[in-house]
Amino acid sequence: MTSTECTLVILKPDALERGLVGEIIQRFERVGLEIVGIREILPDKELCRAHYEGIGGLATRLGEKVYRQVEKYLTRGPVIPIIFEGVDAVSEVRKMIGPTEPKSALPGTIRGDYAHMSYEYANANNIAIENLVHASGSSEEAEQEIKLWFGDVLGTEPAL
Repeated sequence: MTSTECTLVILKPDALERGLVGEIIQRFERVGLEIVGIREILPDKELCRAHYEGIGGLATRLGEKVYRQVEKYLTRGPVIPIIFEGVDAVSEVRKMIGPTEPKSALPGTIRGDYAHMSYEYANANNIAIENLVHASGSSEEAEQEIKLWFGDVLGTEPAL
């Protein structure tokens, strides 16, 4: 069943550093997704842990070393979390951004068009894979992530 829903997209530090914010946002708007929340924030380690481990279970799944790399990457500069609303927003955004590894992302996806890093390169250099954006993986995850990143604005807490 098709439905209107909200999802969270986070433009990561590399998207801001490379001046891709407007282009990336424009791509989501052009398919009919509407921005219903946007802010710029410098995430601290507590917010990063709440997001990537508390909701995503990253350290549990891939180990503390990988988690620390992601934490260093996400906290190195400001990020822009955005709430998009639209028909099947979660799956539409996931389709548009492409897979986590930019090197394997197809042209036409955000990661395929604007990033190229491979897992091999990231692992060899002991860094997180720079892939420009995060997107919620499910409606349930989107709900949790929106509360975490916008809860203080929505009156439901977090944004630690």
